[in-house]
Parts: sequence; C-alpha cells; structure tokens
Amino acid sequence: MPLLLQMKELASGLPRLSDRVGDFVRSNSESLIAVVSPKKGTNFAKGVAITSILNTDEHSHMEPVRYGSGSGFFRTLLAPHSPGPTVLSRIWGGIVAFMRQPVRWLRALFVSDMAKHSQVLLYMRTLEGTLRMRLGREWRTGYRRGLVTQLDDPSQAPSAFMEEATDLAERFADKTEGVTTTLMTETLLGVPSTAHILGGACMGDSAETGVINTNHEVFNYPGLYVIDGSAISANPGVNPSLTITTLAERAMSLIPTKQTAPEVNPSEKGTVPFTEGLRVG
Repeated sequence: MPLLLQMKELASGLPRLSDRVGDFVRSNSESLIAVVSPKKGTNFAKGVAITSILNTDEHSHMEPVRYGSGSGFFRTLLAPHSPGPTVLSRIWGGIVAFMRQPVRWLRALFVSDMAKHSQVLLYMRTLEGTLRMRLGREWRTGYRRGLVTQLDDPSQAPSAFMEEATDLAERFADKTEGVTTTLMTETLLGVPSTAHILGGACMGDSAETGVINTNHEVFNYPGLYVIDGSAISANPGVNPSLTITTLAERAMSLIPTKQTAPEVNPSEKGTVPFTEGLRVG
C-alpha cells in the first residue's frame, strides 16, 4: 500500500491508478493471546504449528499456535492481557493480575525458552469491518508523512479485546498453570493487532470499483499485476496463505506463454537478453 499510494501521487509514477487504492482493507478480526506457563516439564514447541481448531459459533473459532524451540524474541513484545476501555484501566488490570499471582508471573517472565513455555491462542472471526489506508501525518507516524488508517464504519471498528477470546485464554491458563499475555500495543494503546492484513488493491469490474481486474491486472496499466494479500476482497476468517497462493497460481496461468529467450553462447560477453513478456512475481 505505501508503494502504490506513493506511486499514484507521482506524475512520473502511476498517476492513473484507481482511486480505490487503499480501500477495503481488513483483517481476520482476530485476537492474539499468549499463555505463558512456567510449569516444569512444559514443552509447547513440539509438533506442527497449528494442529486443531475449536469452533465456538458460526463465525468464530480459536487455533492454538506453536513456535519452534528458541523462538523467544517475542517475549520483548508482551504485556499482561488486560481488557479495559482506557489505558489506566488496562495498566491497573495488569498490576492486579501480577499482585494476585506474583510468583507465577515472575517465573513466567523469566522462563529459559519462551517458545517451549508459551502457547499462542489465535481467535478469529469472519465478521466484517474495513479500513482505508492513506498517506498522511499523525502521532503514530511521528507526524512525518506515512501510512495512516481511517475507519469506513465506526460501528464496525475492530476490537483489541473480545470477551470469548479472553475467557478461553484464561481457562487455558488455569489448566496449564500459566498467565495470559498479549502484545504491548494492545495493553497500552488498546489497538488490535493482526497477522493477516488484507485488501487495499481489490478486484472490481472497472477502475471506479477496484484496483485490479479479475485477472489481477491493474486497471490502466497492462502488464502490472497485484497478486498478494492486497487483492483479497473478503475476510476468510482463517490464515489466508493458501487462498493467496491459489489466486497467484490462477493469475499466472492466465498470462499467455511467450517465446522463450534465445540461448546465449557462454563464450559471448555481455548481458543476457531480457525475455519479452517476462513477469516477475
């Protein structure tokens, strides 16, 4: 999005890009809560990353996520999971949680291998809620020109805290003798996080309704394609990597096969000729 928005502003860039660039940005409406268990013998790092899904209703589910042993840098990003409407209430909630179980918290904060002792609970929903990305200035960009977001519908604003996700995480923590943590930005700022940012260069039937056509080709710029998560125009409610891969393979299959480049004699000096019609993805 930053690249496309910047190029659209330049007369020498891509000024005829659709005005829809940056629209319909969404996430999986998720909540990421890490349960850290200092219990001796705990090892959540064994096995594949995601092994199961708990469906809680028609639009919500939770997935336990593992990280390999040694993947512990994320401990520097964590803070107590403390839902609340204001920063003071969230900080106070974190203090209260620590005071109730100080020994458990101290042991959890200093476990030797964070990945072995933590389980990330990824709660996702298929509910809608979209943002617009634009270039602008605000306190989060240090008042320098950068990427900022605007809500399309304030009533559908994404939430950093979901009651069901919190309840499931706390129950999991009780069973594993652990504590619930979340990203520091959520505790301090109340801003939700996402691992699955999508949209911003969605499909449409014209440049007035979308950025790319059904072949992923950018309107007004033949030969330019967008095939990553920016093209996803809905909230799948699950990890979108396979959806993105499938769309990318389809997009590439629709590009006509071109004549291959002529063979180059190894003894000849110079550059290898560029194949006409080559697409780089």
